[in-house]
Amino acid sequence: MNYFKYHALGNDYLVLPPTEVEGELTEKQIQQICHRNFGVGSDGILLGPLPSESCDFKLRILNPDGSEAEKSGNGLRIFVRYLWDQKLVGEEEFRIETLGGNVSCKVLDGGAMVRVEMGRVSFDSRVIPVNGDAREVVDEEIDINGRKDRYTAATVGNPHCVLLRDQVSEAECLELGPQLEVHPLFPNRTNVQFLQVLDRKNIQIEIWERGAGYTLASGSSSSAAAATAVKLGLCDQDITVHMPGGTLTLEFNDDFEAIMTGPVTAVNTGIILPELFSWES
Repeated sequence: MNYFKYHALGNDYLVLPPTEVEGELTEKQIQQICHRNFGVGSDGILLGPLPSESCDFKLRILNPDGSEAEKSGNGLRIFVRYLWDQKLVGEEEFRIETLGGNVSCKVLDGGAMVRVEMGRVSFDSRVIPVNGDAREVVDEEIDINGRKDRYTAATVGNPHCVLLRDQVSEAECLELGPQLEVHPLFPNRTNVQFLQVLDRKNIQIEIWERGAGYTLASGSSSSAAAATAVKLGLCDQDITVHMPGGTLTLEFNDDFEAIMTGPVTAVNTGIILPELFSWES
């Protein structure tokens, strides 16, 4: 099984072309492949390109716990770079189908940078989803095991819970991220971001990713956190997002449609040997 490994600001994915996969990958196989000690190691698997009736390509995004993600900004940028490296796309704009919606993409700087139109960020509880009455979930109270906090919920095709902080820390993300991911407010679980506003054009975030855990960078998390900063009136519509893995840029229009631009780095190619799944026999 041949794979192609890339990272986007330290958020690493394996691209698996469908021709390399016999049948459907099982949850246990996905977990084994992504495991840092007993597998290749990655923050997820990008299965594609698959045929699409509405776009040029279709992509499936598989989390390291075996679940399937609706959308991933970094995953999309990595997949775009893979398509470029395989000479399946050129410099023209093209579209990719995901569970979280169709997106327009463009390769920049000879593959070093990728721009993705992430779609509209929504704060609508019915779309995210968030339990309770239909509403925009902006600066609401949340109970975290008896502790009262404030949060804003958003979706970019996948759910996000954003908590504003004077200063963010990895320690708090590791402590509260797992609790918030499975909070009863979120029927489909949620990604979590801790947001610090640096100035009108810069934010810092720490990320707990649904199905993956603590993450150095995330495109969809950046989109949700940056949109939250704009929604709360704390930032302008062009924002640089700072994460432990590096920075990317977000641009929003008045309808909260997001355009994300960031780097992608090729890591290696390799072969997953059948012995990795020896427990199956």
